Amino acid sequence: MILFFFGSLSIRAQEVPAGPQAPPPEHRVTRMSAPGEAEAPPALPPDEIIKRVSAKEDEYVQARAVYTFRRTVRIQEFGPDGNPDGEYVLITQQSRTPEGEIFDKVVQRPQSTLHRMHLVTEDVEALDRFPAYPLITSQLSQYNLKYVGKEKIDEIDCYIFQVKPRLIQRAHPLFDGVIWIDDKYLEVVKTYGRWVTDLGGISTPALPFTLFETYREYVDGKFWFPTYARSDETMHLDKSEFPIRVTIRWSDFKRVDGSSKAQAPASPSSAPTDTPSAAPAVKPSP
Repeated sequence: MILFFFGSLSIRAQEVPAGPQAPPPEHRVTRMSAPGEAEAPPALPPDEIIKRVSAKEDEYVQARAVYTFRRTVRIQEFGPDGNPDGEYVLITQQSRTPEGEIFDKVVQRPQSTLHRMHLVTEDVEALDRFPAYPLITSQLSQYNLKYVGKEKIDEIDCYIFQVKPRLIQRAHPLFDGVIWIDDKYLEVVKTYGRWVTDLGGISTPALPFTLFETYREYVDGKFWFPTYARSDETMHLDKSEFPIRVTIRWSDFKRVDGSSKAQAPASPSSAPTDTPSAAPAVKPSP
């Protein structure tokens, strides 16, 4: 078992955070490959692995910009017995105008059985402001990446890299975590980490979640898109504390008709709207 450290927080690869919560559902990451696709040499240098991975991340950022999807966010409170005793569910559908402008429509009125927290739609929507692809080419110079070993994620043998910001800034959040890379096709299939500034991990005003475990799946036989993310935290409210969990699922990916008009988001370094710090509802947590 490989042990990683995020400041004072230790993380074991593929291990869920400690607590009374049940483990997440099984994730089976599968692919439908084109015949004859070349296999990466087993002794490929780590720098070359990352170079190829970042090129594909650039491609997926562009591709995701021309897809719509449904997003289901579920926030749970846990009682003293370790079982969920309330939840809030919000389902939205991302769509685009013919001009390529993005908008989200609530497709199911938010349902809440929470006992201790009161949430509104804006609190939950703010969780989706974090960039999906941290290692795009334009960002690589801001990170130190260290190859730490191999591990199987579902059916896929993966290289594991630790990702650390070279210089933590206040205005520009950076990813601090671990990535799992398919060792054959050199594509990221899982990430585990948080976005940080010199003030600490980025969270939202209403919710303390910072550290996310995110799985990707193959969409349309071409692109690796995030489809499941999860975070566990402790909520401090009215002199009490209790475990909470968020799970986010992205599904029903559909390519936009006339997608050539849709514009892909720029990189976090050049487009504030694609960074956590740009979202007015997002703030650093201690």
